[in-house]
Amino acid sequence: MQTQHYKLAGLIVISIVAITVVLLLPPIPQDPAYHEFVDQRTLYGLPNFWNVVSNLPFVIAGLLGLLLLNRQPPVEGGLPVLYPAYRVFFIGVLLTGFGSAWYHLAPTNESLVWDRLPMTLAFMAFFSMVIGEHLSPGLGRRLLWALLFAGVLSIVYWHITESAGHGDLRPYGLVQFLPMLLVPVILLMFRSRLDGAVYLWGMAAAYVVSKLAEYYDAEIYAVTGFLSGHSIKHIIAAGGTLFIYLALRNRQALD
Repeated sequence: MQTQHYKLAGLIVISIVAITVVLLLPPIPQDPAYHEFVDQRTLYGLPNFWNVVSNLPFVIAGLLGLLLLNRQPPVEGGLPVLYPAYRVFFIGVLLTGFGSAWYHLAPTNESLVWDRLPMTLAFMAFFSMVIGEHLSPGLGRRLLWALLFAGVLSIVYWHITESAGHGDLRPYGLVQFLPMLLVPVILLMFRSRLDGAVYLWGMAAAYVVSKLAEYYDAEIYAVTGFLSGHSIKHIIAAGGTLFIYLALRNRQALD
């Protein structure tokens, strides 16, 4: 029990240090160059065709997850108390497909809100899920709504500050990247109540690879001549969410 307390204290210290470091940074506005994706081809009358249609896998993954959660009898690969987190996760994934497609039709700060908002719902629900399965199911369930509120608030804050001419992405950066820093630590330090930890690792790995593809947008497009890094990012990230679908189908409770 004492070891568990030390581990929890470690998570709290990491969180406090990360939050402090970010808040000590000056405000971070949205870089206008972010909207300048390398692949801006119009095909079949659709602007930025591949960056738009590559969001279809999000819609498919979200629908598959929601259909699975609505199946009777309930799936056994999750904890019943965390069903709200699983459901919000797949709703966020589904809406990301529509929000990101809308953004890529005409990339601006205003349309970017509808891309980031559902993504944030999925991030926060995933974090709640990991906390519930590895630390405490009740804690994960209770934190879900607080995390969702924090995520939405970070988007609202960024949009308001950006509209006022002094944009600040720091809170959004925290709600996106702090969970992805803590999730591997939690997976390593705390035993899950379910088997199949590989599924959560797969989700985390897909997120990292998708961010790399996004970063090397132009370089990947130069190599493939067909798909850009950003389009591939959508496909990889959507594929990563299928690890949660597979987890809910295949995992078993541990004694």
